[in-house]
Amino acid sequence: MEILNESTVQKEKFRISANKLLNSCFIIKKKEDTRNDYIFILQNKELFIEYFDLLGYKIEINEMHGVVTLNNISGTGRLRLRKLESIILLILRLLYIEKCKELRLNEEVVVLSDEIHEKYNMLKIDAKSSLDKTTLRDTLRLFKKYNLVLNIDSDITLSDARIKIYPSILFAISNENLTLMYDAINDKLNKYMNGGELNDDEEAMQD
Repeated sequence: MEILNESTVQKEKFRISANKLLNSCFIIKKKEDTRNDYIFILQNKELFIEYFDLLGYKIEINEMHGVVTLNNISGTGRLRLRKLESIILLILRLLYIEKCKELRLNEEVVVLSDEIHEKYNMLKIDAKSSLDKTTLRDTLRLFKKYNLVLNIDSDITLSDARIKIYPSILFAISNENLTLMYDAINDKLNKYMNGGELNDDEEAMQD
């Protein structure tokens, strides 16, 4: 491979960027600690495509949103989310789209913890499945690992705690799966409200 002929510095940059992609699935141009990786991957796109193709992965680069996405070609290795985690993922995506309509192109999307709760309450879920602060905190910690969000304020349990949503939220689930997920959530929630059981897992995020 071409990387074998590169300098030690270039090899190290490649190693760091490749490992970040494998660990988090997303590299964000607007995220401070992945900005340089995004630029490096963009400059060496063919090299990264060749390397990850050998590993069974496909790299997708969306320059409009500034996101590099890593997907498993075979469709395996996807992160399975609990039902509430899936719902929060959907809510974050909807909030991101809504906020983008109000902001200028280069502005960052920031929402309040209370806005997530408000969207959740709009689903009219039975009280037994209420979105408690611990679940929200743990879910946001999980999504932070995958470069989907960032907690601006340390105490996420406060109603005015700020959460930055990255454009990678648009690619955490395909549009086709998003529709299926939305319909499935509504269907299962309706069954639950009528005395059925919620499935504990929901395959949602791409990998």
